[in-house]
Amino acid sequence: VTVALLFLGVLTPAGAASAAALPVVINTWAFRTAAETAWRVLESGGSELDAVERGCGQCEIDQCDGSVGYGGSPDESGETTLDAMIMDGNTMEVGAVADLRRVKNAIGVARKVIEYTKHTLLVGESASLFAVKMGFPYEDLTTQKSLSLYSEWLNQSCQPNYWKNVVPDSSKSCGPYKRREEVTYKEEQTSSPRSIHNHDTIGMVVIGVSGTVASGTSTNGAIHKLPGRVGDSPIAGAGSYADSTAGGAAATGDGDIMMRFLPSYQAVEYMRMGTDPTVACQKVIARIQKYAPKFFGAIICANTTGSYGAACNKIPGFTQFHFMVSNPLLSRPTEQVVDCI
Repeated sequence: VTVALLFLGVLTPAGAASAAALPVVINTWAFRTAAETAWRVLESGGSELDAVERGCGQCEIDQCDGSVGYGGSPDESGETTLDAMIMDGNTMEVGAVADLRRVKNAIGVARKVIEYTKHTLLVGESASLFAVKMGFPYEDLTTQKSLSLYSEWLNQSCQPNYWKNVVPDSSKSCGPYKRREEVTYKEEQTSSPRSIHNHDTIGMVVIGVSGTVASGTSTNGAIHKLPGRVGDSPIAGAGSYADSTAGGAAATGDGDIMMRFLPSYQAVEYMRMGTDPTVACQKVIARIQKYAPKFFGAIICANTTGSYGAACNKIPGFTQFHFMVSNPLLSRPTEQVVDCI
């Protein structure tokens, strides 16, 4: 019955479909067109890196959930900026951009960092200038929707925001803020100011028939972030990680917390030691829970045999995590779900 349901392409529990098969494409959230695009690239003979770039790039075009690509998540000044990375698990090369302005195809620019520089991460206005040199056009990333989001936020006294230890009280006003002389170091044990329904990242892992691994991410980051803020998405080992001797992983959620634990790197190392991908994902989530029990986040994992899994942190309003999987056992990219722990 389970096999029949899978081939109908319906929603299935992750554990019911975790039989190993290669190639495999797995990505965060129910971003179906991203999964379909990546799978088509593999079917047409494209590389694993090609599949990651095109798959995540599809989400940039689709503006997945308003949290990937242009026209979403305006920062405190009302501007949308982009973060992305791509990683080659054969060479361990990484290309990444952060705080990218006025260029829509962030993961495409990240790929060019690998291909045309000896660097790993380019940021801000300089990343945009590099993109133009690589042939990407300058385009306005602002839309009527992002302007509306920004206007609503201003009208709500700039709530919520990411300031603390400032005057005037950041929970009641827009500032401008000054630092408070007496600093409180206690970490607030609250969920991220962003809505847990505003998914913040497309993370993707692709493993080819020979076990070659590639991974990548793309996002427009935390809504109403401070200008210049960089989250986990473009950081190797945090947003995603790929190693063709072990597997790949990608994270999504509150990047300001998750990046402190390098969850994608940790998950891959667990899989290197023989840990099942689902268990590897769960162990990573459990590690972060010890320090930030109310964090919003999830992670996907896949090893070089094609076995895969996912895990998420259970908080009010977020009790299950949906993700996409494509492999030869499925007739089409299939949405799967895990219960959060």
